[in-house]
Amino acid sequence: MSNILDRDTKALTGAPQTLTGYAFEARDMNKKRIYVADDDANILELMKIILESKGFEVITSSDGRSLIKLNELPDLVFLDIAMSGSDGSEICRDFKNQHEGDGSPVVLVSANINIHEIGAGCGADAVLPKPFDIRAVVDLARRFTGTGNN
Repeated sequence: MSNILDRDTKALTGAPQTLTGYAFEARDMNKKRIYVADDDANILELMKIILESKGFEVITSSDGRSLIKLNELPDLVFLDIAMSGSDGSEICRDFKNQHEGDGSPVVLVSANINIHEIGAGCGADAVLPKPFDIRAVVDLARRFTGTGNN
């Protein structure tokens, strides 16, 4: 008699797996999760490529409102300030208030010349001025997730 578990599952490789007919996404628990919100699809794709190439798991959002709905807190959050229909500084403030003491670090991203004042006002842990350097994104990700050189 064949073992159903052996027949219906594969090694956890990150691809969708099945277990007696149910699909689930395998998650590498060793990877740090980073949430990125920006209404510019090009910025989202660029940040995803940069961060995934350094070994991070990346969750993207075009408005940032899904941040408070996540079942599991990310290890780091990058939030654009001015998104269509959303204000990243308000999302940051709400997130920090909701997860006081146990929340993820938040980095505000913007071309706004007042980014430092806005970041300080909403409790952001750091700011990333646009246009940004790829190295700055990687350095912030490593700094706040405690990962070494990848």
